[in-house]
Amino acid sequence: MADNDAGTSFDLVILGGGSGGYACALRAAELDMRVALVEKDKLGGTCLHRGCIPTKALLHAAEIADNARDGADFGIRSTFEGVDMAGVNKYKDGVVNRAFRGVGGLLRARDVTVVEGAGRLVAPNAVQVNGTRYEAPNIVLATGSYSRTLPGLDIDGERVITSDHALQLTDVPSSVIVLGGGVIGVEFASVWRSFGADVTIIEALPRLLAVEDEASSKAVERGFRKRGITFRTNTPYKSVERTEQGVRLTAESGETFEAELLLVAVGRGPVIADLGYEDVGVAIDRGFVRVDERLRTTVPGIRAAGDIVFGLQLAHRGFQQGIFIAEDIAGLDPAVIDETGIPRVTYCDPEVASMGLTEAAAKEKHGADGIETFTYDLAGNPKSQILKTQGFVKVIRAKNGPIVGIHMVGARVGELVGEAQLIYNWEAFPEEVAQLVHMHPTQSEAIGEAHLALAGKPLHVHG
Repeated sequence: MADNDAGTSFDLVILGGGSGGYACALRAAELDMRVALVEKDKLGGTCLHRGCIPTKALLHAAEIADNARDGADFGIRSTFEGVDMAGVNKYKDGVVNRAFRGVGGLLRARDVTVVEGAGRLVAPNAVQVNGTRYEAPNIVLATGSYSRTLPGLDIDGERVITSDHALQLTDVPSSVIVLGGGVIGVEFASVWRSFGADVTIIEALPRLLAVEDEASSKAVERGFRKRGITFRTNTPYKSVERTEQGVRLTAESGETFEAELLLVAVGRGPVIADLGYEDVGVAIDRGFVRVDERLRTTVPGIRAAGDIVFGLQLAHRGFQQGIFIAEDIAGLDPAVIDETGIPRVTYCDPEVASMGLTEAAAKEKHGADGIETFTYDLAGNPKSQILKTQGFVKVIRAKNGPIVGIHMVGARVGELVGEAQLIYNWEAFPEEVAQLVHMHPTQSEAIGEAHLALAGKPLHVHG
């Protein structure tokens, strides 16, 4: 391993302390590497401070609000008195701060050198921070992402906001337009509706959550209609103007929509500008750092992980990529990560979880006659009846072959995606899953029932 000359020579220097960066640092330290981790803001990155953790805390608070409203459905006398945003934010920030302290403690325990400041790649083996050069034979780029906007659409942080601003609101808006019906858009729409706001989603694509299986998208749309969330698909944005009451959005069709706030939720872009990547020779493709299947850039010794690598922008993807890079550098020859084998969850109400190929993608890969599907309605699942949730588990198999996709909609189905991940990644056949005993009464029984049906022995469904 490299000598730590003057405290600036390491085996590995990582630029970015988000999920991919700190996971890489922790695993590399376990493998006896001397590691420097450079972070200009807070350890934990987007997921911990502006994404996964705070948004899911808000979604849980929203669930509590709905439970208070709906207590009578369960024989409980309860009333919804309103939302105390100061209290909600205190709860949210408490969750974030505990996790933040935990990450810092882990890095200190592994003797990772954390460098605070804005880093820049200045050579294939060096990152400069605050005038100091940190060198290593291995560099990892993990600088994360930012909230995108559209050309001509200026973010003012007051009436026109991104998800970063939405996490800091001190009052519940009376009405909101959400521009974008992807994961971020539908999650905030779900929160705000539970908090009592009027919500309208504007989406240019034909359906909400367009990357998910079409059946899942349609189920979310039905659920949103039932909840009173308005949405317009096939509705491209044209312009926005400020009004006395808030904002007015005009679609390309000429139709207008007004609300107190506009949330711009059109995706996240990779943070790569002005960081020296291209100056050193790192190739950029479609705005992302180009890597091969082992996450190597076009410059020997430089790897990349997380949101700056084209693909799913998910914290657990970046986390696994960071571990992979550390192990690959150490010569452990880890298996290449299957991007299709990464689980996906959207935490709106109803919740959406998926694994593997959509039905459309499965047909494209195996042919229209090369797959078999079965959809189990949660109406037949006792635990789902107890929870008063609606939805389904849809299973897709290659004809006479393994499971290639699992798609679920309903309350708490995100907690079922772990089993779905194992089924997909272990290339299990329906007959093999059908042999497993699923605890009764649980929603996991729905997974078992769907596989029983595909195996030709339906139990509580008509085959």
